Amino acid sequence: MSIRIAAHALPSGEAIDLTIQDGLWSDEYSLDLDDRIIGWALPGLVDVHTHPGAQKPGQAIDEELLRKQLSKNIDQGVTAIRSPGLASNPPDWFGTDSELPRAFHAGPWLAQPGQFITGWGRRISNSDFPRTAAAQAATTGWCKIIADWGIDDECISEELMAAIVSAVHGVGGRVAVHSQNESGSAAAVRAGVDSLEHGMWLDESLLDLMSKQGTVLVPTMKVFSLSVDRFLAQEDSPKRDWYVGGTQRHPALIKSASEAGVRILAGTDSPEFSIVAEIKELAAAGLTPTEAIGAASWLARDFLGLSSFQPGASADAVIYSEDPRENLDILDFPEWVILRGKVLRRPKIGNEPAENRQ
Repeated sequence: MSIRIAAHALPSGEAIDLTIQDGLWSDEYSLDLDDRIIGWALPGLVDVHTHPGAQKPGQAIDEELLRKQLSKNIDQGVTAIRSPGLASNPPDWFGTDSELPRAFHAGPWLAQPGQFITGWGRRISNSDFPRTAAAQAATTGWCKIIADWGIDDECISEELMAAIVSAVHGVGGRVAVHSQNESGSAAAVRAGVDSLEHGMWLDESLLDLMSKQGTVLVPTMKVFSLSVDRFLAQEDSPKRDWYVGGTQRHPALIKSASEAGVRILAGTDSPEFSIVAEIKELAAAGLTPTEAIGAASWLARDFLGLSSFQPGASADAVIYSEDPRENLDILDFPEWVILRGKVLRRPKIGNEPAENRQ
């Protein structure tokens, strides 16, 4: 199949004119075309924080559920995901199936004894933490650290976090850290982790350091805004104040982080949520439409080492009929989804049944 993309490409909005040859973008042309695609092109959406395939706490990945959820990602235009924590080690086809998103993952979560969800992840003693984290990252490229869990739990110390980061970076890996408390976020940032997940109680005085060293913030805003009403309905308690207060300060924190030069990336935290909803949440927090879209597209791809529309790069794209910067709602209606040069979704033609369409 020979496809020509003659579209406006974000973030610049400038016209591109590329073909797909052997799954890669090319600036060489052929008169023998199967499709000529016009519109507004993004270099493939990315969900940088999701946990697909998870069933009930303590249960391993369900492969049928995993395929279903990843297929739903494709429907949304998501061509790559990062899973910072999985219910178990994934099947061999995870991230390599030609019709499902590319995938980066950190294996099971790593937490201190007595913390995190019973039956999921691994609980590690302080003395074993750096070695275990490095071994995980050497295998998958990432490890996921639970810096803090409950509001009364002891957070991982800055010294231990620094030892973990040093060990993981020493094997060429990267560190993602879950934190919803001030001290856990501070330890993560000062230790130089690669990504801070959630981070609603992050001290804003650390934003300049984050920007300088390249620590990204993945706030997963939508999952908190959807659940905050449940906490608001509860009686006053330290946990209620912690959750509600953190959720309410989140938007201002994200705006301040962006203004400080921190890279903000979009993650849903759950395959049940739409990456488009997270993009809209980031825009509502004060990011420009271009910044919010980039958080789930070219900026996220760059963070994961994926190229965009350069000749020779893998042909991943999602095409829309209108400029999504002018109307974020258009992101809910991708016309074309292309992954590894293969068209996985195309516009519906007439009343053709969905099962007959590619």
